[in-house]
Amino acid sequence: MVTRLLPVLGDQLSHDLASLCAADKTTDVVVMAEVAGEARYVPHHPKKIALIFAAMRQFADELRAQGWRVAYTQLTDPDNTHSLSGEILRYASLYGCDQVLATRAGEWRVIGEFDALPLRVSVVEDSRFLASHAEFQAWAEGRKQLRMEYFYREMRRKTGLLMQPDGTPEGGKWNYDAENRKRAQPDMLRPKPLRFAPSAQTQAVLAMVAQHFGQNFGTLDDFWFATNRAEALQALDHFATYLLPSFGDTQDAMLVDDAFLNHAVLAPYLNLGLLGPMEICQRVQAEWRAGRVPLNAAEGFIRQVIGWREYVRGIYFREGPYYTSRNALGHTRPLPAFYWGAPTRMACVAAAVAQTRQQAYAHHIQRLMVTGNFALLAGVSPQELHMWYLAVYADAFEWVESPNTIGMSQFADDGIIASKPYVSSGAYIDRMSDYCGSCSYKVKEKTGPRACPFNLLYWDFLMRHEGRFAKNPRMAQMYRTWARMAPGHRETVLREAQALLARLDAGAVV
Repeated sequence: MVTRLLPVLGDQLSHDLASLCAADKTTDVVVMAEVAGEARYVPHHPKKIALIFAAMRQFADELRAQGWRVAYTQLTDPDNTHSLSGEILRYASLYGCDQVLATRAGEWRVIGEFDALPLRVSVVEDSRFLASHAEFQAWAEGRKQLRMEYFYREMRRKTGLLMQPDGTPEGGKWNYDAENRKRAQPDMLRPKPLRFAPSAQTQAVLAMVAQHFGQNFGTLDDFWFATNRAEALQALDHFATYLLPSFGDTQDAMLVDDAFLNHAVLAPYLNLGLLGPMEICQRVQAEWRAGRVPLNAAEGFIRQVIGWREYVRGIYFREGPYYTSRNALGHTRPLPAFYWGAPTRMACVAAAVAQTRQQAYAHHIQRLMVTGNFALLAGVSPQELHMWYLAVYADAFEWVESPNTIGMSQFADDGIIASKPYVSSGAYIDRMSDYCGSCSYKVKEKTGPRACPFNLLYWDFLMRHEGRFAKNPRMAQMYRTWARMAPGHRETVLREAQALLARLDAGAVV
């Protein structure tokens, strides 16, 4: 006799999932399904699809070994309805069952699909996060500005991470970000994230993904992700031991020939559910307490997990399902073809896109200050950029990706997340990377045929939106700088910026 169906989604691969903890192995059936509806709603990177499907299959095997009954649909099963709701209804009919027990999905699109089921659906909250929706709402209520820094301090107090017994932060400061902005130097001996050889089961998934999604942007070559919890724990141990000590100093740095530097590359495992936020942060804290890593490295990493990650999830659910459609700056330019691998003369963009194609990964500064910065300066549709980020990165799920794109990167939410647009000229990229040395453009040139496009578009962006940002305290200085420039130079900058955008619109190589 089957009492209930328990859907487990591809980003819910945790043995302590709330619905599993509330279920009965003797009567309930876990439902897992690889469906085209999820694999194709954006053109996901093949490595991302392979990672999720391979991890799902191994998680299903682990559940069976624990005594669960698992109804699992592979993508190529002939009876596959290719939607989550279709598979739940199919198994409900097969088992003669009309009750569903589910952990709340992490995306509005999927929540809507569950809400439309003609079954008795009980939903339990996802307990794998540190701040519930109610807690975030209570924190946000009545605040004029929802700044992450203050939410992060509440999470530090709640968790006790890097806190002294008297309630003050370790080291006397909450945030050591100012110490985490150093350039990096090429180093052939720098440790890399731990790599895993694909199992036979994963190799079968890779072959299937190649057949059905091989035309998508991205390559399946050199697949090395962890695909189960045991491997993810090994990856965490490797990061904490070998990469964390130098993580803080250069976490914002970028190098052409080093995709990872000292980054953890644990976000895919965390967002799939193979790792939990507290176990990661407790391990990082333990390394600091043992004297093996500096405080700026431990604090910088913990802030990303319990601060930023929890904060953007809170924003996503507080703002509702239409958050992704916001476009406060009215940007409508189509996403340039070079985001999908077409040629570009900009070395920084070319490097970030090529790395993304190969690894389904780029770190936060590459996303924010290279591909995101260019899109914002050029007036690209935030929705098109949002869909690109959602498609191409292995760690991208809408609850975490869309606030980072719509809010932090593109200022399309009109300042809910960011106090100012994250725009810069080429000088920032030159300061934090080695990209500019191999570029066809010259980052020091402000006008002329070799002028860095970021230099031209930076001022063009500020002038297009002068009415909105001139009185912003964090941007007023740049408008004063512009006002001091010679009128003829200002005219040249804006004329050349418009010519650059016209070439972009015409499909010319920029």
